[in-house]
Amino acid sequence: MVLVKAKRDELLIPLAAVSGIIERRHTLPILSNVLIERGAGALSFLATDIEIQITARGAVDPSGEARAVTVGARKLVDILRALPEDAEVTLQQQDKRLLLKAGKSRFILQTLPAEDFPRLARPAGEVARFSLPEKALKRLLGLVQYAMAQQDIRYYLNGLLMMVEDGTLKLVATDGHRLAFASMALDAQLPRQEVIVPRKSVVELTKLLSESDAEVRVELSATQAAFAFGTVELVSKLVDGKFPDYTRVIPVGHKNKLLIDREVLRQALLRAAILSNEKFRGVRWVLTDGGLKIVSSNAEQEEAEETLEVGYAGDALDIGFNVNYLLDVLNNVTGSELECRFGDAASSALLSFPSEADFKYVVMPMRI
Repeated sequence: MVLVKAKRDELLIPLAAVSGIIERRHTLPILSNVLIERGAGALSFLATDIEIQITARGAVDPSGEARAVTVGARKLVDILRALPEDAEVTLQQQDKRLLLKAGKSRFILQTLPAEDFPRLARPAGEVARFSLPEKALKRLLGLVQYAMAQQDIRYYLNGLLMMVEDGTLKLVATDGHRLAFASMALDAQLPRQEVIVPRKSVVELTKLLSESDAEVRVELSATQAAFAFGTVELVSKLVDGKFPDYTRVIPVGHKNKLLIDREVLRQALLRAAILSNEKFRGVRWVLTDGGLKIVSSNAEQEEAEETLEVGYAGDALDIGFNVNYLLDVLNNVTGSELECRFGDAASSALLSFPSEADFKYVVMPMRI
């Protein structure tokens, strides 16, 4: 029974879109598979790891009765990628196996019953629904996602806070040592909704979003976040926990202000980082009237020093930072000029960009 006949890329593109969340080895074998469904004049591919579910529609118009099959996702992707770009591919069900034919090539793959494939149930209760351009959401995610924690025992930090409040979408990420905040106004007034989207979902969503003006339809509920754009829909369970009050972390009233070219600072930090301690990655900022000296050293008693002329007229200050935390923001935010505000050597610093009015980055100091 022929499931579909199509050009290679008509199958590979949607399949590649969903297969990123699939682990190569899974305790539940069917989770290593992709569900391929034919029905209602459309072909869809669905993958899940129980926490995230991604569906992508193929650009083909299959005819015939509704059918469904699950097959090893990685193997199918690898086979399709190995075929010529212009190959005509036929997928055909044969009992409990899937036959793939392309020219003189034939592959027989094992399948598992489609009815056993798990799906995420749709949420009940109030849902905040809104739309924004793909490139706008991709930009917002890019501004904050690098500050998410990785495998922190405080599980609520291993994700990103997404909040709708007063007609504004706010995104916050923190690992306890630094915090990134970004926001944008929405065209709709919505019920307040606050969710924590898991790290894996955020990373996958960022990869799938394009730089286009096409709309992303977002649905936030108490148990799920869903994002639909183009031919793709990503549905994610949420991290169940209380995110820290980020408003208490963002400092106000810091009177010491530094203005500096982002790229000049980035290059200086990259050089200083070479001789920083490999474990702690600390660099000292020594601020004087009109000058910034960046100093690093390591266990071998090697030292690096960078002296920059900057717009600074505040108090003399000697403060240490993790250089990776500074480079993360400079690599991910593209404003040309950076503004840094300081209290004293024991206070967190506030970094912002005049060109990015709705972005703030807070970084804690470290003793060096």
